[in-house]
Amino acid sequence: MANQPPPQTRQVGFSLPLPYRLFFLVLEPISALGGAYLAHFQQHDYLVLTHAASAPALASVPTGTSIALSQLANLYMLFALNEALVLRSTSDLRVWKTLLFVLLVADLGHLYTLRALGSSIYLPWNFAKWNAIDWGSIPFVYLGAAMRTAFLANVGIKGAGKKPSAAGKKK
Repeated sequence: MANQPPPQTRQVGFSLPLPYRLFFLVLEPISALGGAYLAHFQQHDYLVLTHAASAPALASVPTGTSIALSQLANLYMLFALNEALVLRSTSDLRVWKTLLFVLLVADLGHLYTLRALGSSIYLPWNFAKWNAIDWGSIPFVYLGAAMRTAFLANVGIKGAGKKPSAAGKKK
């Protein structure tokens, strides 16, 4: 018990609206698993979908690139497991907000990595040119960032603004 914060600083038992539950606990972890699969098991395809002009001409991927893609797949797995398991294991609002803030920073970093493709890649009217990787890297990341921002701003979260109960306070 010594490692737990004092009860008055913990916010536990918030109400999680269905859109957040579906996105954070189901849709996004499944999507991240899909990205992990492609990055590890379909490496050449992943590179072609990311930037066809710079992908290796042959189906074989250079060893260093293969290692980096498998490491990326591992990070996608971490992303999926954090959402699917860590968030399911707690109703502590601080834990949820901390993890979702970290993932929001990752969203922004993910979008930043696309800068080499030119600023037009970020524009929604280019959707006709987007492939599966682009759909996962641009609008889906925007959606995730918007969902996290809304959650962090307590949009639709019942119990987020209430003070922790006096129960458990030392007298």
